[in-house]
Amino acid sequence: MSSAQKTYSLKPADVDKKWIIVDAEGLVVGRLASIIAMRLRGKHKAAYTPHVDCGDNVIVINAEKVKFTGRKREQKVYYHHTGYPGGIKERTAKFLLDGRFPERVVEKAVERMLPRGPLFRQIMGNLRVYKGSEHPHTAQQPQALDVGSLNRKNVSA
Repeated sequence: MSSAQKTYSLKPADVDKKWIIVDAEGLVVGRLASIIAMRLRGKHKAAYTPHVDCGDNVIVINAEKVKFTGRKREQKVYYHHTGYPGGIKERTAKFLLDGRFPERVVEKAVERMLPRGPLFRQIMGNLRVYKGSEHPHTAQQPQALDVGSLNRKNVSA
């Protein structure tokens, strides 16, 4: 057994976290969410460690301008339960996007692509979603990530 091949496990103190900003205008929700989830977990880094929060901080702006493919805007249904018997409620994607908190569509899409547990809650704290083009994180000097140019299918016509 050679000593040259050792698995490197990242420690929380050694993590280099960057700030990334994504403009969601015209982007397809599911494709956007999968890229954001990968960035939040840190799987794009060579030193990825599954049990450590080694991902980046992600800011999403223009969340109300995301697109769904096909007829999902009218037909996709989001369910939640009130906790009372028979308390299942449903809302369409159109209702959420036209409502008061359209950023929840992107948040839920990303949330459902991450594994649950204590690390999940810590990782979700690194995601900030805003419905408009304004955000209070200019001091962090976020780098822009052009998701639309990664694949032509990421942008809906």
